[in-house]
Amino acid sequence: MSTFLESFLHFIPIYQTRVWGGRTLESRIRRELPDQESPYGESWEISAREEADCAVKSGGLAGKKLTELWGDPELRSAIFGPGAPVGDRFPLLCKILDARAKLSVQVHPPESVAAELGGEPKTEVWYIAAADPGAEIYVGVKEGVTEATFREGLEEGSVESLLHSIPVKEGEHIFIPSGRLHAIGAGLVIYEIQQNSDTTFRVFDWNRLGLNGKPRDLHVEESLHCIDFSDVEPGMDQAKEKLLCECEHFRMERHILSEGGSVGELTAGRFSILTVIRGKLSVGYTAWTEGDFLMIPHGAEEGLPQAGESGCEFLLTTW
Repeated sequence: MSTFLESFLHFIPIYQTRVWGGRTLESRIRRELPDQESPYGESWEISAREEADCAVKSGGLAGKKLTELWGDPELRSAIFGPGAPVGDRFPLLCKILDARAKLSVQVHPPESVAAELGGEPKTEVWYIAAADPGAEIYVGVKEGVTEATFREGLEEGSVESLLHSIPVKEGEHIFIPSGRLHAIGAGLVIYEIQQNSDTTFRVFDWNRLGLNGKPRDLHVEESLHCIDFSDVEPGMDQAKEKLLCECEHFRMERHILSEGGSVGELTAGRFSILTVIRGKLSVGYTAWTEGDFLMIPHGAEEGLPQAGESGCEFLLTTW
């Protein structure tokens, strides 16, 4: 392990207000939000975007932005390892979503058309961290829906009847590739791992106003160009033992450690992002609990987090 390299990196989150957000990040995940009234819908936990570049919270690299770590050849090699994707920016974006109301019905552009539409592809995975009774998501379309009938539904105001809804509960997950029509329903807290992209085309927004009191922009033609209408009535994904999701952009696993177990048993030889689901991880007097995201550098071997007295369940994301 390099002498300058930390055994873990914890970043300062960047909070985003959203018309559909709330205060669950404060009440459930014990976050100190920037103000006492605004609806915060997203916490960008690990982000390397120009408009939201997370800084390391503590340790020898405190204050350094994620783009700096990725852009420094020595740090990049030591932290992210030889398996890291080639590219000018850190390729993932990790969020917590607090949906108190429905998100817009939307789609992210597939790589085949993203450049043509002036955007970036965005594939993601959702882990349901908390769900109110009756909570649901909207994914794909119902049997028999075509682009023509969908367009007709938009014009007539009946598009909601064409969406495929899925009841969800805590602990479930689903993969959302670029091109999949989707919307998060009300009453959900979701951990989201995605490509580092922020291109979203809204096709329907439940006829509501934004935080500025005006209707939010819709991108109907762009959306129709992107939606995969062969994606009919999909279901939630099923884990294959510890593996929840694997695609060309990331791999997500779910693990449980008993008291005193070290994450080193699972992170050895690979860069990892850990997301605490329940229980506690700690190093000395520093602890991470529900909703905390923690980066474990490639090659870190000593001083690694261990599970607390009640054990710990967490997600592990890697390349």
